[in-house]
Amino acid sequence: MGGSLISLVIPVYRNAENIEALLQALARLHRELEDELEVVFVVDGSPDDSYLRLATSLPKAPFRSQLLLLSRNFGAFSAIRAGLAAGQGEFFAVMAADLQEPPELILQFAKLLRDGKCDVAVGRRTGRADPLGSRMASALFWGFFRRCIQREIPTGGVDVFGCTCAVRDHLLRLCENNSSLVGLLFWVGFRRAEVEYMRQERRAGRSGWTFRKKLRYLMDSIFSFSDLPIRGLLSLGLLGLALSALLAVVVAVAKIEGSIPVPGYAATVLVVIFFGALNCFGLGVIGGYVWRTFENTKGRPNYIVAIQKRFGAAEPAKRASDQKVLES
Repeated sequence: MGGSLISLVIPVYRNAENIEALLQALARLHRELEDELEVVFVVDGSPDDSYLRLATSLPKAPFRSQLLLLSRNFGAFSAIRAGLAAGQGEFFAVMAADLQEPPELILQFAKLLRDGKCDVAVGRRTGRADPLGSRMASALFWGFFRRCIQREIPTGGVDVFGCTCAVRDHLLRLCENNSSLVGLLFWVGFRRAEVEYMRQERRAGRSGWTFRKKLRYLMDSIFSFSDLPIRGLLSLGLLGLALSALLAVVVAVAKIEGSIPVPGYAATVLVVIFFGALNCFGLGVIGGYVWRTFENTKGRPNYIVAIQKRFGAAEPAKRASDQKVLES
């Protein structure tokens, strides 16, 4: 398969046990792409020896590559942004280092992008070789995500995608903190194509995608791409007002009829607790939006590259757009 260079971005966090298998898979992918592959590894402050293993192995790898070490753990989406900014290709792709998404997907992405059939290619999971609990949790998570946040997201979510250089440039211009890169990928639009695949069983190690990170990702996506919390709070407020008005009528009628000799303590406490909790919830929702707005006004970078190394074939001439993005 001949064509323009494709830069494959791989964020790395706690993946030391997968490095050897990953490099072997990338070597096969390199042969399939006929030397038109650049791999950009971004070690996202990983506490294991992932960086050392890559720094030792990449000089001997058959494909050209870059190795970035971030100054600390900034999160997977920030690591991907760093890799997209550093990539030199005409086309870009993103995949995880754990090999649960088959590398062969990149071949299909490359063909679709090079043939001009789409601007964005995303992997659509048809199944996953994960434990039952993980599959159920994932189905609930992405079901809620698709219904309440972004209906265009494929069933099962998106973990791997490819795009043109133009789409990459637009993504990097959207310097939002506490947001979702996948959400932005669908927000920018462009022509999209889906490639079906089966998520494979994890070969080694444990996933760093913890429940806490999933919850944070869901909250960031809700606040960044949906007014659901505001609408929910408004609905609760309207419901509370309606119930209060109804209770006021009931209490007034009962008072007139003499059915309430002494005001009810329990009812009063329950009403105060309900509306007190509703006020706290409302302040939390508003605070979530205000805090994210404040974070974006600071102008802090999404990531800091501590070390950057290049291996393999001589890099192509850097485009002016790339230089601008890297310096921003």
